[in-house]
Amino acid sequence: MIASPYLLYLGHSHDEVGIKTSRGLAVFRPNDCVGEFRYDDCPLTLELPRMGFAEAVAAGAKTLVLGIANAGGRMGADLVADAIAAIEAGLDVASGLHHRLRDEPSIVAAAAKHGRKLHDVRDPKPGIPVGNGKKRAGKRLLTVGTDCSVGKMYATLCLEQGMRARGMTADFRATGQTGILIAGSGVPLDAVIADFISGAIEEISPARDDDGWDLIEGQGSLFHPSFAGVSTGLLHGAQPAALVLCHDPVRPHMRGLPHYPVPGLKETLEANLVVARLTSPDVQAVGVALNTSKLSRAEAERLCAETADALGLPCTDPFAMGVDPIIDRINACFEPSPRVATLSL
Repeated sequence: MIASPYLLYLGHSHDEVGIKTSRGLAVFRPNDCVGEFRYDDCPLTLELPRMGFAEAVAAGAKTLVLGIANAGGRMGADLVADAIAAIEAGLDVASGLHHRLRDEPSIVAAAAKHGRKLHDVRDPKPGIPVGNGKKRAGKRLLTVGTDCSVGKMYATLCLEQGMRARGMTADFRATGQTGILIAGSGVPLDAVIADFISGAIEEISPARDDDGWDLIEGQGSLFHPSFAGVSTGLLHGAQPAALVLCHDPVRPHMRGLPHYPVPGLKETLEANLVVARLTSPDVQAVGVALNTSKLSRAEAERLCAETADALGLPCTDPFAMGVDPIIDRINACFEPSPRVATLSL
């Protein structure tokens, strides 16, 4: 277990999307976050108290979470130095980067010297099976996207909260480092060997017969040349009954690829439905989730209404506007299984 409370690392970050792990923890586990660590050249903030490592320890922090992401997930020299400084101050360190803490000798040596723990969140467990595509009981919803980092995790977590608030049984299934840190379990799908991606999802969302929903966090996009492979395996392993399409309406191009335009909503939805039908022939789209954080409320409401009309699906910003329209569609499309009464003679 990763000890909390956390100090969330921003460092020298300038990319808002790049701090999504720290931001996700601040939003969904606020009681476990005591502060943020950032340098003067970092213009970003989580609106948490700014703290140094020793100050955070004095405030009760137990773990520094390296909640940043970059292309390739590498630790630069400055990040390594900060991790060591945090260890020397008395903090454990958790990281979701592809570059493992355990593979950096200086960090390992510092942790051993000071008796601190290292947590590599992007470590898949051993023994993941190959997917088999066999039909399994239960209802599963998967969030998909026009691009990576458009709000799939937020939409999935908001759906879990909204469904539970309405008395429904719903469980978030994390597939990325941020979701795993929030939920405490899951599979870091982009670190799973390709042959085992669908099997990993089958394993974390097994058959269920309680009329509850597994809400599976989506990853990447079928239209992103770098990450479409993960998205494909996820669609097949999830065997989803329902899809929610996520989109950032102000994204100028595919993340990290200025030479690739963002695809249209309709073509993205159709492509995901086609791929999903391999293992779930009756899959349905049940809603659209827009990240409208860069828009005014009036603009956001207008865009949601226009999108709903264009696609014939409920459209909302799950975080800013709630998820009731999508849950209403889910309930209309998937009635609970009837309970068979038995007579005692």
